[in-house]
Amino acid sequence: MCLAVPMKLVEKKGEEGVVELAGVRRKIRLDLVDNVRVGDYLIVHAGFAIEKLNLKEAKKTLKLFQEIPAPGQK
Repeated sequence: MCLAVPMKLVEKKGEEGVVELAGVRRKIRLDLVDNVRVGDYLIVHAGFAIEKLNLKEAKKTLKLFQEIPAPGQK
C-alpha cells in the first residue's frame, strides 16, 4: 500500500526541500511541482512532492489523519 501525506515546506534550496508534519522533518525533491515556496503544503510520496495543496484542503486532510487511531489504539 502506498500513502502520500500533506506536509508543510519549511526549507527550500533549488530542487531540494525539507518538509514537516507533527514535528517530523524529511528531505524531499521538488522537481515534479512548479512554483513551490516555503510555507506551501505539498503532497509527498516516496521522497518527492507530487502536488501542491491550498491551505484549506491541507488542513481538512490533516484533520482526517488525526482522526485515524494509532496502532494499538481503539
